[in-house]
This record gives sequence, C-alpha cells and structure tokens, in this order.
Amino acid sequence: MSLHGTASASTVKANVIQEQKLQELLLYLSENSPFYRKLFTKNHIDVAAIKTFADLPVLPTTNKEDLQQHNNDFLCVDPVKIIEYTSTSGTLGSPVTIALTENDLKRLTINEYNSFLCADGTAADTFQLMLTLDRQFMAGIAYYSGLRKLGAGIIRLGPGVPSLQLETIQRLKPTAIVAVPSFILKLIKFAKDNNIDLNNSSVKKAVCIGENIRNTDFSLNLLGKKIGEVWNIHLYSTYASTEMQTAFTECSEGRGGHLQPELMIVELLDENNQQVASNMPGEVTITTLGVEGMPLLRYKTGDICMYFDEPCACGRTTLRLSPVIGRKKQMIKFKGTTLYPPALFDLLNGMEEVLDFVVVVYTNEIGMDEVLLHLVPADDSKACDNRVRAYIQARLRVSPHIVYITTEEIQKIQFGEESRKVVKFIDRRF
Repeated sequence: MSLHGTASASTVKANVIQEQKLQELLLYLSENSPFYRKLFTKNHIDVAAIKTFADLPVLPTTNKEDLQQHNNDFLCVDPVKIIEYTSTSGTLGSPVTIALTENDLKRLTINEYNSFLCADGTAADTFQLMLTLDRQFMAGIAYYSGLRKLGAGIIRLGPGVPSLQLETIQRLKPTAIVAVPSFILKLIKFAKDNNIDLNNSSVKKAVCIGENIRNTDFSLNLLGKKIGEVWNIHLYSTYASTEMQTAFTECSEGRGGHLQPELMIVELLDENNQQVASNMPGEVTITTLGVEGMPLLRYKTGDICMYFDEPCACGRTTLRLSPVIGRKKQMIKFKGTTLYPPALFDLLNGMEEVLDFVVVVYTNEIGMDEVLLHLVPADDSKACDNRVRAYIQARLRVSPHIVYITTEEIQKIQFGEESRKVVKFIDRRF
C-alpha cells in the first residue's frame, strides 16, 4: 500500500487489487461476521460506499481487547469448516483463538512460501526448524507448509537443546535454520565450549523470528552483531503475528520486511488514528485480505514501527516495515524516561557481564512504573555488580532495581508450563 509519493506502475496495480479485495472483504464481513455486522450498524457504516484507501478512515479500528472479549463473534464460517485452531501466545493478556479453514491454511502456505522466496530460499535448501510445531503455534505450521510448497528439505527438530541441534547440523547438513536469535547465541556458546567451528558447517543463512536483530536504521543491533561476529551466515529478519496470518520478511538487502500486498493492507496510525508519514513511528494496523475464517479489518496490533515506500534495491516496490520499535502497551514510563522492552533487551544483550535476563515491570505504591531486572551475572564479584550498575545508569540515565539469580532460576521464569517461547518481559502493572 502506497500512501505517499509517486507510485510505480506495479504499485498502482497492487493498489487496484487491494481496493478490489477490500470491497469484497467488507461485503463478506457484513454478511458473515457477527462482530463486524454489529460494529457497522453501531457506526452507521455503508460498506458499499467504501471504495478506496481514502475511505479507510471512515471505518472504525479494532484491537486486541475486541478479540479477547468477543473472540467467537469474529468467526465468519460454520465451525464445521474449521480445520485448524491456533492461538496467540498471550503476551499482552489472555490468549486469543484464531480459527482457520482449509482455504486459510492454503493462504498461510502461500504467505510463507513468498516469505522464504524473499529470504532467498530455494528448493535446493534444507531448513532446520528450531521452533515448536505444537501448542497451537501458527508460525510452526506456516513455516512447515511454506517450505513444502517451496520444495525445500525440512528438519523438524523443535526448540532448545543446543547439543542436539548441532549434532543434527553435522549429520544432516541443513543449509539454513529458522530460529529465535537469542537461541542462536546459545548455539554459538555451546559450539565454542565444545570446540565446534560453526563457519565450517553447512548452514549459510538464518531466518530470525520473534526478536529484533536490527536497529530502526537497519544496522545490526547488539544481538545481531553478536551472531554475525562469530558465525558468518546471512541473517533475515521477520515480523508477523498470529492475528495477521501474514509475515513481513526481509530480502537479502536487509532494509525492512516486505509487505505482501495481495494478502494484506497495512496502515501505520498515530494516536488520532491518522496515517503517519514514511520514516515516522506509528501503530501497525492491518486488514487481512483473502482470510475466510476470522478476517480482520483495521486491526491495531499494538506494535510500533515505521514504514518505507521507496523501491528496494532488490527490485521490489512493496512497502517495507522497520523492526518493531516497541509495543504500545509495553511502553514504560520510568522516572521520567520512556522505555520500550526492545531497547532494554539490546542494552542487556550487549553486556559481557550479563549472561541472561528477564525484565519485570510493576506498579509501585503511588501508581508509577517500576523496573526490576532479573540478571544472571558472569560472576558473583562486587566488581561485576559495579560494572553492571554503572553501565545501565549511563545508558538509561535511570537505575532500575536489580536482582541476581542463577541460570536454573531464570529458566524457570523464562519457560513456564504453558510457554511456547522464551519469556524475557513480564508486565505486572495494573
């Protein structure tokens, strides 16, 4: 979707297709969605009058709370047509169920097929999947389905266990991995401790999920640098959510995740629900195209990004999204300073004195945000503690509370019984 500047011929064509699909979606929702039918009636929306992107602001936005409170009312098909039930991870409250029909699963396959193509995947590749394929995790089934359509080899190894991951790499020789970046660091540490030279392995690229590896100027952040300094592989960043049923994936240029315009309309909105200009932060607001089971219209994800609409050096002219700057509801107001978890993660990942961490935010007795850092220190010395506190104070200009714990203790926090991904941020504010 191009909202500013002069659009190329391919962008104009994409916009025409999007607007046609938008009109089809509005009619579909008015006929099949209990939630949106009520919303249209309440706001006196004539869906037939919505023709172009310029008409979008007429439509009300929806958000996570709507999905949590009215989950079943978003379903547009008879339950007998549901093939797969997935759910969100519950990072920002109770999990939400997203139901998919057979057509939705096919669309999900196309989405991930396009994503792997964007990340230079080919049928000659073998991908080792270092992530869960159970627990209603949509991404797991999406990666698997997309790779099957691509014709690539697949190794479904699951998350964790660095020793097994590296043994499998040595034995089956995958050319690529799909993994959380912080876990790639654990692979690197295990390889170093066991005298394994990763640069002599078969793996040449990594599709990174769940965590930022870049700053907003597209340079590698500290997490990305730590990987790149040791393991000479090409890193591709991705951004997606269960609700989107669509991914933004980097090409080899590493200049933002590419929009798939046939699958989604994206807006970046300010506090007044107005479209922001390119290179300015706004809340990612999505409209799914071609979704049958639970389509979403102007759904505010809570994620803050920037967009870029100039053509990419790879030749694509699609809109691109920056790394996530932060989540709107996770913004921390701490002693007059505004913080987002990704910035804290970047700071802590860059400290040799800190082996692992969990950030906890809670409300103090006067209703203000407080920050508690659970840290695994490199050693128990007073000198290490002094370096940690001095560095954090210098970088943040404020001093959060710090508690040192063991690796075993932090793993109990990071991996709860119902958790399907590493928990690094806990919000206990009321």
